[in-house]
Amino acid sequence: MTDIALARQFIEAIPHSRALAMQLDEIGAGRAVISMPWDARFVGDPSTGVIHGGAVSALMDTASGAAVMSHPEAGATTATLDLRIDYMRPAAPGQRIRAVAECYHVTRTVAFVRAVATDEDETRPVATATGAFTVERARASAGDPARATAAVAGAAEAGRAAE
Repeated sequence: MTDIALARQFIEAIPHSRALAMQLDEIGAGRAVISMPWDARFVGDPSTGVIHGGAVSALMDTASGAAVMSHPEAGATTATLDLRIDYMRPAAPGQRIRAVAECYHVTRTVAFVRAVATDEDETRPVATATGAFTVERARASAGDPARATAAVAGAAEAGRAAE
């Protein structure tokens, strides 16, 4: 199984990702793209049809964590330490929302990420985010693809077993 297939399996095993119908579109080298469809269940204000900010924040957090996990200098597991989200405008009702996250710096214990969420108008962000995530290095060398692949597969299996 390829690394992207394992990462997709991992994302789909996370209960909130599955509930929000998140889809892993791209992953690799510290960058992740995850999207989710518009769904009436996630609307914050029925009079406008706009997706609730909590769903957008969950999407951005998940994409950011995936970006960290795919960075060659970070470990295969992470947790959010801090995530600041700036909402720029409401997402257009009925449109898919896409989050693009980039892990741009990794220290011994912390990874730093930037993310942007857009709807079909990719020139106008719905929200932007900056965050800090834990880095957990295994005893094997950082960026070891076999270790990362095994960790993602194990986490996906653990997520399915917890259901």
